[in-house]
Amino acid sequence: MVSAVEKKKNFAIFIVACTVLLTTLSFYTYQIIRSPNILVDKPSKLLMIPHGTRFKALQDSLYKGAFVEDIVAFSFLARLMKYDQNIIPGCYKLKTNMNNWEAIQLLKSGHQTPVNITFNNARTNEELARKITNKIEASAHDIEVLLNDSAFVSQYGFNLETIRAMFIPNTYEVYWTITPQGLVERMYQEYQRFWNRQRLRKAKALDLTPIEVSILASIVQEETTKMDEAPTIAGVYMNRLRKGMRLQADPTLKYAMGDFLIRRILKKHQEIDSPYNTYKYEGLPPGPIKVPSIAAIDAVLNVEEHDYLYFSAKEDFSGYHRFATTLQAHMRNAKRYQQALNKARVYR
Repeated sequence: MVSAVEKKKNFAIFIVACTVLLTTLSFYTYQIIRSPNILVDKPSKLLMIPHGTRFKALQDSLYKGAFVEDIVAFSFLARLMKYDQNIIPGCYKLKTNMNNWEAIQLLKSGHQTPVNITFNNARTNEELARKITNKIEASAHDIEVLLNDSAFVSQYGFNLETIRAMFIPNTYEVYWTITPQGLVERMYQEYQRFWNRQRLRKAKALDLTPIEVSILASIVQEETTKMDEAPTIAGVYMNRLRKGMRLQADPTLKYAMGDFLIRRILKKHQEIDSPYNTYKYEGLPPGPIKVPSIAAIDAVLNVEEHDYLYFSAKEDFSGYHRFATTLQAHMRNAKRYQQALNKARVYR
């Protein structure tokens, strides 16, 4: 029979054990919830969670990406907070020395960190789609499908040839999970914002639509890297359009050939049968030959008034051009450049 003393002793031991256990559990719980476990002593980093991600895949991403020190502790609390049952896709900025509670609360909130997309110099829908999707979840293929859908692009007042004019090169802040349709819609909103009253008024004064301005700007941009002379080149093309002359723009031939590296346009190239061959067909080509920059668009809108009808690259390969009002003067300028190409052994 257990004596009263032994009972008191056993009870005391039980109390001590419970106290130790509770202390241990409290300490462990505190460790799980409040101790730093995310990017411990590491720089902040973005975590991308694609649509359809399951908890096991998220655990793998956190572990393999070295986001979490103790994946067991994180997983235990995540399940306790029922985060494993509702994973919200997105781009989340996990910060240095976050604890599990802070990280899970952030992920549960769906409060994403926006990303920046930047694009320029895209010549084709494929290239454009690739450039505008390199920082988001949507694939380039998904965007390209939309840009090649005549019914879809017609909603915005464009066709398959002109749709690239809707994309104004710049840096835009979007969510990583933006849908392909949402991204195109955003670009249309930016297009409308860009074409404000002032720019529309300038385009109207030139008797050009915004799309026509972009088409001409794409040619001007391909003609020169020197934006200080871009309004002068734009003036040449405007003079030719007004006189009913063919533009005879070499960049449109390169676009028609699909060869953007060629430096020397030959007579045989001018015979290519393409609506983009401005040596053969009058007026502007059907669409922009690249996504024109804001600088190039504004160069057309602020076109320089002059009497020049021709221009030829300078023979010093500086990137600048010589301008002429007569064909005879132009031929002299062109001969200088051709001789410089021969001397430099540039035959293509």
